[in-house]
Amino acid sequence: MELSFSFIIPVFNRPGEIKELLESLVLQTYKESFEVVIVEDGSTLSSEEVVIDFQERLDISYYKKKNSGPGDSRNYGMRMAKGNYYIVLDSDCTIPSQYLANVTKSLQEQYVHCYGGPDAAHSSFSLIQKAINYTMTSILTTGGIRGSKKAVDKFQPRSFNMGISKVAFETVGGYGNIHPGEDPDLTFRLWEKGFETKLISEAFVFHKRRINWIKFYKQVHKFGMVRPILNKWHPQTAKSTYWFPSLFCLGFLLAIGLYFRGISAPIWFYAFYFILIFVDALLKNRSIAVALLSLVSLGIQFYGYGFGFLKSTISLTFSRKKPEEIFPKLFFKPNAAV
Repeated sequence: MELSFSFIIPVFNRPGEIKELLESLVLQTYKESFEVVIVEDGSTLSSEEVVIDFQERLDISYYKKKNSGPGDSRNYGMRMAKGNYYIVLDSDCTIPSQYLANVTKSLQEQYVHCYGGPDAAHSSFSLIQKAINYTMTSILTTGGIRGSKKAVDKFQPRSFNMGISKVAFETVGGYGNIHPGEDPDLTFRLWEKGFETKLISEAFVFHKRRINWIKFYKQVHKFGMVRPILNKWHPQTAKSTYWFPSLFCLGFLLAIGLYFRGISAPIWFYAFYFILIFVDALLKNRSIAVALLSLVSLGIQFYGYGFGFLKSTISLTFSRKKPEEIFPKLFFKPNAAV
């Protein structure tokens, strides 16, 4: 199959990010032509001038629409795209020069209708960005929940770095209106239609999360809230591992209580785990500061996700309302009008 790639990139009030991403697209070693589709999702800070600066160096299209969320914007971009294989990126990512060449090589060797790639921390990232990147991707935290390279049909791509064929997109209708959670929901619907997914580990991006601790907590808290909704929609995909952050936090509180009652074994278990995280983060980042901040990031991630997961699970269990009615802030109303 001859591949024709279209990059789909929604943007909301981040023209500086788009410039960095487009600069990395210009540097691709891939010899064939490819398309870039920028979708402005109701921004008040326009990226149009940035896009114009790249029109002579890239086959680039620019569309404006009312704000309706990243999922709906990606759907809009894919409907407007000319290629037969869409690569979806977040605006806060940049890609290495060999990215598209690696994707092509992998798909030619083993074609799938949807793939995902990992994210990495660039050397220019701040200490907090590196710490958050570590806890979001490490197998020792929650990074392994999405699946592994060996489980070809069980890897769950994420839209900061994923590809999907035109055929698969048209079959399932693209992303739903939940956010966050639109990524696994799309993956589960692809699986239900018989499409396979895989991880292309060589197709990594530098995910420059522009975030602080408060924003990070809000983000992972929402991640925790949407997971029970996805379990309700797709019960065959529910895993016991999704309970890990919640049980970890509850167990930590229990361990503290037992320690003051003279039972120290549980708290030593947690101490060993934190030391393991510190050492692993230190080895991967070669920075004591990043390793220490990784412990902070871990605590925020587990507490935020775990609390959100418990709250959502209880609400969905004891309410007869639909998820959209219980948690309206987790859903966008599609509106792709130009």
